[in-house]
Amino acid sequence: MLEAQIVTYIGWLYQIYLYMIIAYVLLSWLPNARESFIGELLGKLVEPYLNPFRKLIPPIAGMIDISPIVAIIALQFVAMGLQAVVRFILGIIIP
Repeated sequence: MLEAQIVTYIGWLYQIYLYMIIAYVLLSWLPNARESFIGELLGKLVEPYLNPFRKLIPPIAGMIDISPIVAIIALQFVAMGLQAVVRFILGIIIP
C-alpha cells in the first residue's frame, strides 16, 4: 500500500514537471510570453534543470534547441529509477 502511494506520487511529480518543461518551451514560440508572470515563474522552476543540458548540447544550425528533449528523457529515466528503487527497498522492508 505504502509502496504504491510513493510510486504514484513520484509519477505525479514527474508528470507535473514534464508539463512545466513543455509549457516553458512552448512559451518560447510566443513573443514576450516569457516576460509574463507565468513565464517568469516557469523560468525560475525549469531553467536550473535545463541549463546543464544546454551547456552540453549546442543548438542545431544555431537556432534549434533540442536540449529540452534530452532533459525530458533524462527526467523520465530518473523517475523510473526512483520508482524502481522505492519498490525494491519497500519490497525488502515490507514483504
